[in-house]
Amino acid sequence: MSQEKRIPRHVAIIMDGNGRWAELRGLERHEGHAAGIEPVRTSARAAIRHGVEYLTLYTFSTENWGRPAEEVDALMELFCQCVIHETPSMQKEGIRIRMIGDRSRFSAKVQEHLARAEELTAGCDRLTLILALNYSSRDEIARAVRTLAGQVRKGELAPEQIDEQRIAATLDTASYPDPDLVVRTSGECRLSNFLLWQASYAELYFPPVLWPDFTEEEFDRAIEEYARRDRRFGLVK
Repeated sequence: MSQEKRIPRHVAIIMDGNGRWAELRGLERHEGHAAGIEPVRTSARAAIRHGVEYLTLYTFSTENWGRPAEEVDALMELFCQCVIHETPSMQKEGIRIRMIGDRSRFSAKVQEHLARAEELTAGCDRLTLILALNYSSRDEIARAVRTLAGQVRKGELAPEQIDEQRIAATLDTASYPDPDLVVRTSGECRLSNFLLWQASYAELYFPPVLWPDFTEEEFDRAIEEYARRDRRFGLVK
């Protein structure tokens, strides 16, 4: 197998460990989230260097609204500041920003910044950076089911026409390939409601490093681990 074929087309990352990173240093949790911005930059650079086409980051889950209000408020402000400050450099580097999840719960300010980032980077083609915001896989699937049920009720779709392809085409990720590699930092070995449908045959990698310490070298290790895997998709080699 050639080295080129062993590079994942789509890498998805659960960015875990910001809070623990801060606590280990006697810092506030929001300082850990702020420290997690640099690994986003380095991961995007490493993805481009390896030829990865899509990079999805689990940025804010539907369950995260249950965190303390001050932490959620700090995260919302951090989102806005990041979009404002990072979009020009990403545009320059050829990174297209996209979002999956239900953005309707975000404030008008956050929605405006996200839409602006998507608009400014729409023509970029070196890497598609997909931010999973107010996202959970179960919520995504439930929304897709409601959409399909509505089409059936209107007579636009027959129940027997609903198959795996139809469901996949109704998910937030319909425009993107399924992830080849899912990485979760901090050593926790679970998907936490992230891309459950799409990651059915993804390779999973759980490095112990906390997200703020996830460097380009750590990204390289993930790619090297992926290259060692034997992907069979349920078939016999």
